[in-house]
Amino acid sequence: MKSGSFEYARPDNLLAVFSLLDEFGDDAKILAGGQSLIPAMNMRMAAPEILIDVARVDALKGMEIIGDVLRIGAMSRHIDVMKSRDVCLRAPLISQAMPHIAHTTIRNRGTFGGSLCNADPAAELPACTVALNAKFNIQSSSGVRSLKAEEFFKGTYTTALEATEILVSVDVPIAGQGSLAYFDEIARRKGDYAMAGLAAHAEIQDGCFKSVRLAFFGVSEMPILAGAASRHLSETPLHQVKTSEVCEALSEDIEAFDDLATSAEAKRHMACILLARALTAFQSQERAHG
Repeated sequence: MKSGSFEYARPDNLLAVFSLLDEFGDDAKILAGGQSLIPAMNMRMAAPEILIDVARVDALKGMEIIGDVLRIGAMSRHIDVMKSRDVCLRAPLISQAMPHIAHTTIRNRGTFGGSLCNADPAAELPACTVALNAKFNIQSSSGVRSLKAEEFFKGTYTTALEATEILVSVDVPIAGQGSLAYFDEIARRKGDYAMAGLAAHAEIQDGCFKSVRLAFFGVSEMPILAGAASRHLSETPLHQVKTSEVCEALSEDIEAFDDLATSAEAKRHMACILLARALTAFQSQERAHG
C-alpha cells in the first residue's frame, strides 16, 4: 500500500516549524527519521495533511554536556548516539540499549527523539529515559516547558505533547561514581520487538543500594517504573539481596497485558527473569569496581 496525498514542508529553523504547527495543528506530523511514521502512512494508519521535515533544523541536533546533564538533541540519529563517547561514559544505560534497537538500517535513519515521541510500548529508549529520570525539553510558539520522562508517556503511542509542540532535546543526568546500569530484553529474534525488557539504574553507596530505578517495557502500554521492587532493594546490601523476595515485590508493580505473540502471564515471568539477571549483573559490577 501507499500513503494518501499530503503536503510537504522542510523548514530550516524552529520558528518556521512552530508556524506550520500553529497553522495545521493535529493535521500535521513531524518527520524525523521516518522509520515508524512512513510505514504507518503507507498502511493508512496515519494520514497527515502535511509532513514537516525537521532534518534541516540545527537546533534539534547534537549532544553536549551542560553542567551535570548530557543533553541529547531530538534529531540525533541512533547510530550517532550509539557511537558517542560521551553517551558511553556518562549515560552507559543508553549506550547498552542502542544495539538492541531494530537493525543497522533503522539505526542509521531513526532518531532519538523520534523513538521517544512514537512511544511504542516495546521501544527501548522510553524505558531508558524513565530509568534515568531524564527531563524532556519541549517547545512551541507559546514558549518552553520541561517534563520528567515518566510524565511524558501517557499510553500506547501517546505522549503529553500538544499538537503545536515539538520535543527539542532530552537532558540525561550524568552517571556518577557508584552508578550501575543494566539493560536487557527478551525477543524472539535479535531486532524483533521486545516481549519484555528492563532498563535499570542504581546508585550504590558502601555496598548498599542507595537508590534503584527499574523501568520495564514491552509488558504494558508504556514503561513501568517498578516502585515496590525498587523500595524493597533500597538500603539493602548487594550481597544480601534475595531475588525471590524482590520478584514477589515486583508482582505489585507489573500489570502486564496480552499481545498477539505473548500472554500477560509470560510477560510477568520474563520480567522476573530480567530482574534476576539485573541483580546478578549489579553484584558483578560492584565486585569489579570494588
